[in-house]
Amino acid sequence: MDAQELFVLGRRLMKIGELAMRGDPAPPVPAGVRLVMRDVLIHPRSSISEITTRTGLPQSYVSTSVARLRERGILDTAKDPADARRTVVRVNAKIRRKISQMAAKRADGALGAALGDIDPDTLASIISTLEYLGVLLSDSDRRPRGGGMVSASTP
Repeated sequence: MDAQELFVLGRRLMKIGELAMRGDPAPPVPAGVRLVMRDVLIHPRSSISEITTRTGLPQSYVSTSVARLRERGILDTAKDPADARRTVVRVNAKIRRKISQMAAKRADGALGAALGDIDPDTLASIISTLEYLGVLLSDSDRRPRGGGMVSASTP
């Protein structure tokens, strides 16, 4: 698999995941805004400068994105109690719960629909392989020891 094929596959899997979480196609959200949102989810109570450093986006873009997401009730901002000159950003508690519920949904049905007419055993094998790949690509603490391989016998 070349790098472009991997990139396209990743984008297709993201779209299937979004469909599974939302139940319908996701509204178009600029990639930079999604990147800011993801960073705040992973690093709550971050300052604009910290988000800027981690995302590599311009400070003005991060500030504008945070302001727009705050206006929509998605993000909350507050003065840092340790340094009143600093503003910290976090995801609104209601939105965080909703995101957690959406993320917990299984994507099996969306994967099956995207793959079309596929037999259930092949679909189960594909899902198992994707789950295993997810473990392998996550933090090393969760990685299986001994290099357990998934059979590549599926089409």
